Amino acid sequence: MQQEDLIAALRAITGPGHVLHDPASMAPFLQDWRGYGSGSAAAVVLPASTAQVAEVMALAARAGRPVVPQGGNTGLSQGAQPSGDGSAIVVAMRRMAAIREIDKPSGVMLVDAGATLSAVHAAALEVGRRVPLNLGSEGTAQIGGLVSTNAGGTSALRYGPMRELVCGIEVVLPDGRIFSDLQALRKNNTGYDLKNLFIGAEGTLGIVTGAALRMHPVLHASAHAWIALSGLEAVAPILSGLQDAFDTGLQAAELLSGTQVDLVLQHIPRTRHPLDSRPEWSLLVELGQTDPGADLRGRLEDWLAERFEDGLVIDGAIAQSDAQAAGIWHIRHSVSEANKIHGHSLSHDVAVRPSRLAGMIARCRGAVQGAYPGAKILIVSHIGDGNVHFIVHFTHDEWARFPDPDAATRQVMKLVHDEVGALGGTFSAEHGIGRKLRQELAQRADPVRLQMMHDIRGLFDPEGRMNPGAVL
Repeated sequence: MQQEDLIAALRAITGPGHVLHDPASMAPFLQDWRGYGSGSAAAVVLPASTAQVAEVMALAARAGRPVVPQGGNTGLSQGAQPSGDGSAIVVAMRRMAAIREIDKPSGVMLVDAGATLSAVHAAALEVGRRVPLNLGSEGTAQIGGLVSTNAGGTSALRYGPMRELVCGIEVVLPDGRIFSDLQALRKNNTGYDLKNLFIGAEGTLGIVTGAALRMHPVLHASAHAWIALSGLEAVAPILSGLQDAFDTGLQAAELLSGTQVDLVLQHIPRTRHPLDSRPEWSLLVELGQTDPGADLRGRLEDWLAERFEDGLVIDGAIAQSDAQAAGIWHIRHSVSEANKIHGHSLSHDVAVRPSRLAGMIARCRGAVQGAYPGAKILIVSHIGDGNVHFIVHFTHDEWARFPDPDAATRQVMKLVHDEVGALGGTFSAEHGIGRKLRQELAQRADPVRLQMMHDIRGLFDPEGRMNPGAVL
């Protein structure tokens, strides 16, 4: 199918104002958020309904065109940028943003894939419920993309990643058929749980057009603290102690290196360190319960006093207001923006068992700085699930002086991933594979697992048209 015929056919499906094909209008859809990767496409299509997506997919199948699904384009693994010869159709979901249904007694919300996470939060709050997924990009990140990448975030410690929040899914398959599994039943043993094939598949098996999400009660009591740790060796006992003391009341526990905090304070307006000291390692903690009478601040204060005596904690501040709590988490959620402003980040999304987290950070830091002594190491870690964003950072000027940036990127990645692998960890914890880690998957994955993935993809997409170049 010729280009002009393709554009005409797409316009017939979505309307003429919703098919972009000139370079200027397509440009925002073809580059990743960090600016580290870009591609080209024949057209960007903005459908308004699942039926329109199905028609676009059927047209692409007849024309033999690759299809690249795209949500809010906030991913960090270059999974939503088209690669290849520019023949792909990018299907952007931003017009499909409806909240379809809220069923409070069942604890279920049905949404379009293009609904932003912040819109979902607001809709749930209107009925006294919440969807416990929290990210710095919640204003732009879309549900379809979050489902497709099995996003994690700061609340995964308590509620798990996106896979555990999705109780139903709607997907348009590569040939245009619609797979609808939105019953959202707690019990439904009618064969294979197919929805989990699409959660985390990064658009390689179809396009997510809708999802049923689990809602949870609103927390009416909370406590937030910024805790200065005596060192990395304190991470494991502090985590165990928090779990023993507060059990499911522990909502989030985030480790930040002093180097990372300094960059946020330097570049992000309205940020202020909660402590007078500048600790090398800080732990941000959130507690929450539904009982409005729970004295979480008092309990946390008593618990912290014991940790001072143990020598695990050297300083701390408990938020005394919602504004102070918001200030703590504003620092945490601003790290990506600060790093982008300051320089070039070689970011690694790795995970080990929490008991091995401190050792992994130390080993990776030693390996990288042995090869690149001038590298600044930034750490952002969801310690409860062992996930570490191990960031090797250079200023823009430093990075510009590298004679072969691609070679340096590969070398640093190998150094980090080798150490993580030696500790039984994973090189992709929550950001997905995308195009960034495709070769790592091919080289490091168990061969049986990898072959099974190829077999599954071949079943759904035998021509390899769905998000080609991503994952496999």
